[in-house]
Amino acid sequence: MEFSELTFTVTDGVATITLNRPDQFNALNLAMAQDLHLAAIQCAERSSIRVVVITGAGRAFFAGGDLGSFDAAGAQRGALIREMTARFHAAISLFNSIDAPVVAQVNGVAAGAGFSMMLSCDLAIAARSAKFTMAYTKAGLSPDGSSSYFLARTIGLRRAQELTLTNRTLTAEEALSWGLLTRVVDDGDLPAAVQALAAELASGPTKSFGDAKRLMRLGTEASLESQMEAESRAIAAASLRVDGLEGVASFLGKRAPVFQGR
Repeated sequence: MEFSELTFTVTDGVATITLNRPDQFNALNLAMAQDLHLAAIQCAERSSIRVVVITGAGRAFFAGGDLGSFDAAGAQRGALIREMTARFHAAISLFNSIDAPVVAQVNGVAAGAGFSMMLSCDLAIAARSAKFTMAYTKAGLSPDGSSSYFLARTIGLRRAQELTLTNRTLTAEEALSWGLLTRVVDDGDLPAAVQALAAELASGPTKSFGDAKRLMRLGTEASLESQMEAESRAIAAASLRVDGLEGVASFLGKRAPVFQGR
């Protein structure tokens, strides 16, 4: 499949999506939103993909929306943004629904929609020089890309309000201490660190990862009893799958498991 605003590669079960508008700091325009949606569909449809890595080309991870394209749309600005967010949000929804863990490789600034994209991923590894800011209200806009859903759930309402209303910029170390990141590494170590994590996850029980992703999302809103019922159904089903049988057998046999992602 051809993409104009990103590159999409799959190696050893790891799909790597690289946002590829480096001169615009990978700012989101309609074509990129369309590409992200199509890439997410590929990740959802290909069972051979067991991990997804999202990163940016050049110095930025993802610097929010392309405000120049908003301005160029003139009176059609609202319609453009509705179409763009529909595709962007569809991509985020798919990345959250697939079994494969999604890892943000944050190589530079994550602002606005980029902050939202990072936040929606299952894991986020950042370069030490990376910066994080919501940025929306600074441009007279409001959040999109799921940040109004995930941010308060991740760091609490008060901190979410501070980031959204003041546009405070966090360093990578601050973002880690606030619970926004999984890990921070030196800039030069970022690709290798993500590659090692992705390889580890790609050899894991992909369906069980999917169960865990869905259970953790349900857990923020479900009652205790309904959540435990969902857990009971999921673990019973997992125990009958190929990887569930292998996991138990390998534990009892005191050997390393060989998971097949099914």
